[in-house]
Amino acid sequence: MNKNNKLDFSSQDIFVGLDTHLKNWRVSIIVGESPFKTFSQDPYSKLLKNYLVENFPNGNYYSAYEASFSGFGIHRDLLNLGIKNIVVNPADIPTTDKERKQKEDSRDSRKIAKQLSQKDLTAIYIPEVEIEGDRNLVRYRKTLTKEIARTKHRINPQLYYFGINIPTQFAGKKHWSKRFTTWLQETKLPTESAKMALDGHLEMAELLRKKQYSTNKEIRKLSEKKIYKENYNLLLSVPGVGSLTAMIILTETGDITRFKNLDKLCSFIGLVPMTNSTGENEKTGDITVRRNKILRTAIVESSWIAIRNDPALMLAYQKLVKRMLPQKAIIRISKKLTNRILYVLKNKKAYVQAVVK
Repeated sequence: MNKNNKLDFSSQDIFVGLDTHLKNWRVSIIVGESPFKTFSQDPYSKLLKNYLVENFPNGNYYSAYEASFSGFGIHRDLLNLGIKNIVVNPADIPTTDKERKQKEDSRDSRKIAKQLSQKDLTAIYIPEVEIEGDRNLVRYRKTLTKEIARTKHRINPQLYYFGINIPTQFAGKKHWSKRFTTWLQETKLPTESAKMALDGHLEMAELLRKKQYSTNKEIRKLSEKKIYKENYNLLLSVPGVGSLTAMIILTETGDITRFKNLDKLCSFIGLVPMTNSTGENEKTGDITVRRNKILRTAIVESSWIAIRNDPALMLAYQKLVKRMLPQKAIIRISKKLTNRILYVLKNKKAYVQAVVK
């Protein structure tokens, strides 16, 4: 203990690479430019801080970890403990083909520590806790929608299995009407067990629908919060953007002013093509796989609606489909729609459709 008391790392930068898991963290430490140690510890920020203070008293502590299941709770804990932490996108950390096929926690943490010490890592945006919580609620609504669809898809095969055809007036309908639900409830199956299974699926679908309805009400309440209300109303002026899409945009992007231009926002959403540059040759491929999946899906779906409500977007779409597939054309329209979204939020002006006088 006396030895540690004599140590003083006041002028030293201590870089910590973390590979975080549920049951443990893999930790790699670099002092200045010199690798020090790689070890495992229990997944607690306080333990890491105690280790750093004991071994490198008065040092300048820096750490980084990849965005993952652990979210930003670890990040906030480390900051509160005086460790200057950043969270990075895994895609931003250079990885060889061998490393992708032979993943190793120790190697990952060492690589993060090395990149951090060389100042080669770019931190991703960390939303406020309130927005992050609201984002989870909006995402939960999407989860409910998926579960409702899955439950419905389990029912149709069960009917066909027992040779029961869905009446023509109900066949092919995306949304279940009350009459269709009643027909399902009254449908007789050849065995009591089969009927119990069908009724169980119906009860689950009804329970999920009620939960979706209550979640929709809570999301509408969110739109009235001070941090969203003005921007929410501005977004509703944009063709194709409904109440749910507006809340997805606001909770997924957070502070819209952090995007300096349209290209930055499109890159975040995932509306840019993949590129491969070698020497003087540069190839442009399909739309990037790096994206905010929920936000990109919402924007593309809104674009299909927008071309039916905005004459300018419909005209642009008609010109595009003459030289490319509709699926590619709608991505171009999505960029135009994103430009409208960015404009109204940054300029605090409602969108006005172009009209012929």
